[in-house]
Amino acid sequence: MLNTFTCFVRSQWYWLAMILTGLAMEGIALYFQYGLDYGPCVLCIHVRIWVMAFILLGVVGLLCRNSRPLSIFISALTVIAAIGLSERSWMTFAIERNLIEGSCTMGAGLPDWFALDQWFPSIFEPWELCGWTPELLFGITMAEGLLLASGLAILTTIFTTVTLIRKS
Repeated sequence: MLNTFTCFVRSQWYWLAMILTGLAMEGIALYFQYGLDYGPCVLCIHVRIWVMAFILLGVVGLLCRNSRPLSIFISALTVIAAIGLSERSWMTFAIERNLIEGSCTMGAGLPDWFALDQWFPSIFEPWELCGWTPELLFGITMAEGLLLASGLAILTTIFTTVTLIRKS
């Protein structure tokens, strides 16, 4: 089984899976926003930015998959993106569960040179204050789902990076 996974992460299917998973996550977020009228908070917007980073890294990884040094570099960047996603997911979960004192403002907190909330407001503009997330399935909230997904992303990206570094 480990051999199968090793072959998978060294193929274009790994990068395609990363792109498709990111697109699915963004699609679910937009469905909740526009289809079910659950507006995103600042932390949700930050999560969307990290997921968008995964999509972009997946595209670059797919294009550079035949270059071992570039694949290793892109894979290392995916570890950083997974850590960023995990931190924002933890904050969302912790605020939802009152594990930490905190709330959000209505501003996205992005610098002028990276003003995604102004350039693409339909995707990156916060609508709500932080505090709760809607239920996805089986009583699992979006914050809980994000926490699970980000943990899986950290494990997968670290394993992938180590696998790419090791010589075959």
